Amino acid sequence: MIVFSHTITSRLQYILDFIGKETIGQTLQITNDAETFRKYQGPKINYSKARITDSEFRIQNVELLFETGIRHQLIHCFETNNYKAFFKTGGDFPFDIFASSFYLLSRYEEYLPHEDDVYGRYAHKTSLAFRENFLHLPLINLWIEHLKKSLTTKFPALNTHHSSFKYLPTYDIDEAYAYSHKPWWRTIGGIGRSIFNGQWPSVGERLNVLFGKNQDPYDAFDWMDQFHKQHKLNPIYFFLVAGKTGKYDKNISPSKKEMHRLIVQHSNHYSIGIHPSWQSGDDHDKLKFEILKLGHITGKQIICSRQHFIRFTLPDTYRQLTDLGIEHDFSMGYGSINGFRASVASAFYWYDLESEKKAKLLIHPFCFMEANSFFEQKFSTQQALEELQHYYNAVRLVSGTLITIWHNSFLGTSKLFKGWKEVYQEFISSNKFEDSNV
Repeated sequence: MIVFSHTITSRLQYILDFIGKETIGQTLQITNDAETFRKYQGPKINYSKARITDSEFRIQNVELLFETGIRHQLIHCFETNNYKAFFKTGGDFPFDIFASSFYLLSRYEEYLPHEDDVYGRYAHKTSLAFRENFLHLPLINLWIEHLKKSLTTKFPALNTHHSSFKYLPTYDIDEAYAYSHKPWWRTIGGIGRSIFNGQWPSVGERLNVLFGKNQDPYDAFDWMDQFHKQHKLNPIYFFLVAGKTGKYDKNISPSKKEMHRLIVQHSNHYSIGIHPSWQSGDDHDKLKFEILKLGHITGKQIICSRQHFIRFTLPDTYRQLTDLGIEHDFSMGYGSINGFRASVASAFYWYDLESEKKAKLLIHPFCFMEANSFFEQKFSTQQALEELQHYYNAVRLVSGTLITIWHNSFLGTSKLFKGWKEVYQEFISSNKFEDSNV
């Protein structure tokens, strides 16, 4: 398939690479020579404002992919094929799918002046997907399915690409243990806070764990191993290895032999990634130290990452990760609500809008994190199960990759998270999955 455009830009080439992979399984060839396009005998897309041949499929363009710099875009959403769309134009397709997809994938709106949430992150309420009520859908994938049907109607001999649905479970190990293996001063401080707040059952629980009578409530690792074997799951674990604890960094020090052993044990059986601490978000040297530290412990190069608290800022965070050898990032989602932050359920390369170039960093978007359901959305376990099932159905419909985030703390025996392990069990047991990995 060939695409005509009066001008070839890095933005256009980037989105054609992505849409070509999703539609026909390869990059779309592009030309700015009208005569070459006219003589081409196969399926062809005219991405311009004027028709060239009667045999073409024409997508009338807006100007976004031919601009440089970042400015406010005038966006009006409308309904087409039962879904929202924007950048409405004429031609053989009702809107400029290339520009619309680029706007969402590049996270264009996050470079514009916007509101931050209480953690200094891009606030989901600011996003177009939230305001127009399509955050719960992998909208770009749905658009592409519409495009494939339209293209095959025009070109019946066209072979389109059909990917398979995949499920990739991932885990953030923010706090490996609730009570065990912590410094004496943290233990005493924890007991003191519980006594001050009148939480006597918590005091008893902590002492029973420390004296070996009960298992630590966050220690769900053996259960998780057996669960993966039973259901043939290939997860990725993201470990927080901050050099010192902080307000939002409460994991066991990686210098502790128990934490060291836990990381090595998982590295021997699973894919491992870095979970950059909150502190490292403001300190490039700390981020470098944590990546090197995890690599030293595992004896492997660390190429996967997910931000703690989903705290990142574009383009700075992604540039830092790329500079330090990270090739796969799993942070594309919100830490305040579940849904599709980039409106897609497929991996895509990051486009650096300020540098106007496609980066080497491959983005793997997630759409569900149990902590969002529990802490932010205040869902019951039944509501969370229904939400999780919705995302399974939505991603399976477009043959995308479903990525979920769970924490060991939710899968142990903590009374606070009672019933959440059962949500995970029922979800996995009730659905069909294929193995997946990076």
